[in-house]
Amino acid sequence: MTETLREAVLSHLVSDVPVGVFLSGGIDSSSLVAVMHRNGVRANTFSLAFSEEEFDERQYSRIVAERFETDHLEILVSQKDTLELLPDALRAMDQPTIDGINTYLVSAKARASGVKVALTGLGADEMFAGYSNFRRVPKMERMAARLKKLPALSRRPLAASVAMIAGKSDRNRKLAGLVAAERSSLHPYFLARELFAEGEQRALLSSGEYEAANISLDEVLRASIVRSSTFDSINRVSYLESHWYMTNTLLRDSDFMSMAHGLELRVPFLDRPLVEACFRIPGDKKLDRKLPKRLLLASLGVALPPEIVNRPKRGFTFPFEQWLRGEMRPVVENALLAGDSDHSLLSPGAVRDVWSRFLAGETSWSRPWSLFVLKSWCAQNL
Repeated sequence: MTETLREAVLSHLVSDVPVGVFLSGGIDSSSLVAVMHRNGVRANTFSLAFSEEEFDERQYSRIVAERFETDHLEILVSQKDTLELLPDALRAMDQPTIDGINTYLVSAKARASGVKVALTGLGADEMFAGYSNFRRVPKMERMAARLKKLPALSRRPLAASVAMIAGKSDRNRKLAGLVAAERSSLHPYFLARELFAEGEQRALLSSGEYEAANISLDEVLRASIVRSSTFDSINRVSYLESHWYMTNTLLRDSDFMSMAHGLELRVPFLDRPLVEACFRIPGDKKLDRKLPKRLLLASLGVALPPEIVNRPKRGFTFPFEQWLRGEMRPVVENALLAGDSDHSLLSPGAVRDVWSRFLAGETSWSRPWSLFVLKSWCAQNL
């Protein structure tokens, strides 16, 4: 695996122009820099910085930059920057998506500094079992198998009891959905990844729109479940994450958001020989109780700083949780509560309910943000 990873990274450095690396200070991007350094390549690295301490990763990216002697640039990002670029980012979307605003902004800054090609750590979580879903979904599979033995009539009262006891968080709503066997023919992975539970979707959309959308969607989802059935539980999650979340969100959004600035993003962790090698390895060899992404770390040929390995996992995201309650609140709130004249087909009452639950701390920022992007995109394009 070490040689396969080495060849994947080095092959993506072939270019007529300098190649940069988006460095978050997490394991994935740090691994790219480590492989480059081990093979005599001095990396040009870029990191985002925030005034919000909880989201600021400068201390970690600096550790990696110093350890592997990179030419490092920090890009300070504020609510004001994001608000100013938001209309252009929305116009760059060929379809609405909640992801990619971060890539749009960092790509703009990187391109302005002269970089035309950049490596990203995208794909490492999917190949090396980095998401919490790799532990959560197999447990949900086992739970679903046990629940199937219960009589159908007893599951909805049980789900209601679970919802009442567990509380109003997003995760607890999903647990109640699993017990109730909502869309029971689908795999628990899709329940883990969905933004809105079935009841919330029905509230947001009219009955006819909901049914029409899910009839065609369910057929496609079931086909991917069949294709993943031969994998063990860990590699099945890897397949589903790669086929759905990564392909339809991460790769797609990263591509159009970066190319909006003429920046080419490359993904060494998705080099075909590396992907095939990862899927040949049993899933239980990828998970470790104490060490994240054990297989990736063992394949680097060099040790990452312990501060990087042992830090809590964080995705490549902005402090939207705080920003939606701060300077961005008037913009988002006005769009969400503006009514249904924008052709977004959403129920105004259900949208207000999502926003209220966010303000009350009962749902994450991603729910109202997704509705804001959808309504804003529709207002611009329909």
